[in-house]
Amino acid sequence: MSKHLSRRTVAAALVALPACWTGVRSQPARERRATPAQTEGPFYPVALPADTDADLLRNGTLHYTRGEAAWVEGSVTDLEGQPLAGAQVEIWQCDHAGHYHHPGDGGRADPNFQGFGRVTVGSDGRYRFRTIRPVPYTGRTPHIHVKVKLQRRELLTTQLYIEGEPRNERDFLWRNLGADRDLVTVAFREGPDGARATFPIVIAT
Repeated sequence: MSKHLSRRTVAAALVALPACWTGVRSQPARERRATPAQTEGPFYPVALPADTDADLLRNGTLHYTRGEAAWVEGSVTDLEGQPLAGAQVEIWQCDHAGHYHHPGDGGRADPNFQGFGRVTVGSDGRYRFRTIRPVPYTGRTPHIHVKVKLQRRELLTTQLYIEGEPRNERDFLWRNLGADRDLVTVAFREGPDGARATFPIVIAT
């Protein structure tokens, strides 16, 4: 038998390749897990601020310079990976000293800090906020509250945590997440214009 493949053998192999490629393409994608829900907490704004845009470091004409500036960004998709165009993402959090813009927190929040922001995602499902790296306050590990709405429906309320934060283990809400902790615990990586965190939100619609 010749050491070289015959033209007939090569042709047969090329014909078989598309079937192999089809088999690869037909493999199911890795299963997506829905972002777990968590309590809204006591400090969702009673009245929304006049400025509700995505930049929490600028409250109207005021400029907030305390804390560590950070970007929080990601996408909103369903379990199939399709962007939820038109969904509204809200975040709210305490200022550098651990105070919320809420009457239940005694009105002690820094007025320069917007404390709340919301954006409506486009066809790509992407969102982005300019804020501060979350800080702890009495009884809680650092976190940012997140809510997703679509028209009049509230799809999800959850909280975002910092990967590697030692206080997480002592936080009852974080501990109760069990195996779902990794879905809401993200790294804040240093960058030239502040820390940056990527938080993908997956909605079970």
